[in-house]
Amino acid sequence: MKPFKQSSKIVFFIYLFLFSFILVPFYGIGTSFAETPLIFPLKTHSIRCIKIIKALERYHYLGKKLDKVISANIFERYIKSLDPSRQLLTQKDLDRFAPYQYRFEKDLKTGNLRPAYDIFNLYLSRSVLRLEYILSLITTWESDMDFTTDDVILIDNKTRPIQTSLEDLYLLWKNELKNHIITMKLDDQKDDKISESLDKIYTNRLKRLSQTNTNDVFQIFMNSVTTSFDPHTQYFAPRVSEDFDIHMSLSLEGIGAVLQNEYEYTKVVRLIPKGPADKSHLLMPGDKIIGVGQGKDGELKDTIGERIDDVVKLIRGPKNTYVRLKIIPAKKADSTTTISIKRDKVKLEEQSAKKKVVTITQGNKNFKIGIIEIPNFYIDFAAYYRGEKDYKSTTKDVQKILFEFKKEKIDGVIVDLRDNGGGSLKESNDLTGLFLKSGPTVQIKTKHRVSRLYDEDPSIEYTGPLVVLINRMSASASEIFAGAIKDYNRGIIIGTQSFGKGTVQELKPLGDGKLKLTSAKFYRVSGESTQHLGVVPDIKYPQMYKIKHTGESSLDGALLWDTILKTGYNAYRSMEPLYATLSDEYHKREQNDPGMIYLKNRIELANRLNGQETLSLNLAQRKGKIDLYTSLELENENEYRVALGKKPIESIDDDGIKPKDSKEIMMEQTHYVMADFITIAAKLGYDW
Repeated sequence: MKPFKQSSKIVFFIYLFLFSFILVPFYGIGTSFAETPLIFPLKTHSIRCIKIIKALERYHYLGKKLDKVISANIFERYIKSLDPSRQLLTQKDLDRFAPYQYRFEKDLKTGNLRPAYDIFNLYLSRSVLRLEYILSLITTWESDMDFTTDDVILIDNKTRPIQTSLEDLYLLWKNELKNHIITMKLDDQKDDKISESLDKIYTNRLKRLSQTNTNDVFQIFMNSVTTSFDPHTQYFAPRVSEDFDIHMSLSLEGIGAVLQNEYEYTKVVRLIPKGPADKSHLLMPGDKIIGVGQGKDGELKDTIGERIDDVVKLIRGPKNTYVRLKIIPAKKADSTTTISIKRDKVKLEEQSAKKKVVTITQGNKNFKIGIIEIPNFYIDFAAYYRGEKDYKSTTKDVQKILFEFKKEKIDGVIVDLRDNGGGSLKESNDLTGLFLKSGPTVQIKTKHRVSRLYDEDPSIEYTGPLVVLINRMSASASEIFAGAIKDYNRGIIIGTQSFGKGTVQELKPLGDGKLKLTSAKFYRVSGESTQHLGVVPDIKYPQMYKIKHTGESSLDGALLWDTILKTGYNAYRSMEPLYATLSDEYHKREQNDPGMIYLKNRIELANRLNGQETLSLNLAQRKGKIDLYTSLELENENEYRVALGKKPIESIDDDGIKPKDSKEIMMEQTHYVMADFITIAAKLGYDW
């Protein structure tokens, strides 16, 4: 398979922005950091390092050579990967290591890894010191800690100043423990249980550090090197490479969530449509997993600082069993909550395109609207390559639906691509062809040339009014389809800014490991990249996902949006004259629509909470803020329920009937936008 076909989806695997606070040998609480053994690179690491650098310079899309700029970037990323919270290294330490940032340019090409290991060994010693100090405080915190002071801690690690001395670090470590205790108190845990749990958590973290070896150091450092080219370029060591092959070749049971490491946390990147987590409505992109338990009441195992592949193994399990996740919600970053999800396989039939027909009355006219929900772009490649005519694919399923819509004489079609993370590039191209005459659908640019995919079939399955609905989790192949529809003026794009995954990755064997590197970028026929910016809708809905924490632009060092020459294509009549009127009509409606009012209140409430720069270490203040947030959340829920004629609930955790989720509310709005679209387009003489 060609590289761009191979990687037109967001791979269901793990980004390895590797861990902080986890890589220190355990030698007992009384061990002084000076006694921590040093770790050194192996000769095989030097050989592998040289091969990685050569492969990056030869095959990466950017075509860059390792120079002083990249060398400094590697240094910065390596320090950040080891000490993201700025709680381990002082300014004096960084000054000592500063000359190394100019050496990596030459050292890596010759396989000299000693500077990287020198940095790691200090990090190792300081991490042991930190954890030993925290463990020493746990025995006396009940009498020594005051939870009525006005102390605070910074939420955003990037804004924390680099400390000048070890004494400053000790204060940070103490406040870190204090915050942990407050979080547990807010979970209604008793003091003796808190002490017991904390001792177990931090002791286990030290034990996990004892697993560190020279291969781990090499993996961490080399991923600081590879991600300096772009965040999707990664080195998979033999162990991780073996896991990658397993993940890609088996249908594993779990909860259906794509995870990545974000420093010491495991972060939810996106949910697999129709998977257990998606159906539960309990987990969302941006949430951070800090504990995993088995069964409905199994003990929660602390996962802060755990290897992400180990966290994935804890979450996976047999079908119909439960896994409990302790999370820091993206919308409520100053608290934790524990959820329970029933494991299952994502069923193929649930991933298939589905249809629905609704009738909307607007004015004195009824509009019959066909909706096609496409969770991903799928194809049975094995059957396709065998030459079978009836192989299953997105395009074939949608083609059948469109044929049924013709029989039902629908007035307009909505293609719902929300939460569609991509899939087969071939299917994105073929699906576009159902709505267009022949022509190019996407451009693929490598270092050396630009190629294009074409719809070569002049027939069109559907020629009427078309709306494409997207959100922040619409990515890759979804963006290619939406971008083509937009550029050809074939339909109107509605929703929120998409993910922005417009790069192509391919795997290259590297001894017994693998190198996944970015080899190409996608561009629309207009010449605009889908990378970083994604597709911007013509009619914009409220943004449910926080842009800062989700999507390509949230990844440090992501390749930027740019343009190339547009290719030749025959666009339809411009839709621009419709946008202002459609947008005005939508905004008039949303001001009085209970669902949209409810969603806007939710977003505003989450933004207020997440907009704070510090967390109070005053227990009463923290509890008061959480109680206020919960009461405002409950008030918003009940206002919406009353507007729907439903009975109010007494608690936000009430098991009673909950209001419709945001996707349903926005889909209802889209029905009316489509009705407006049909009416206004007819008045302006658009000929379908």
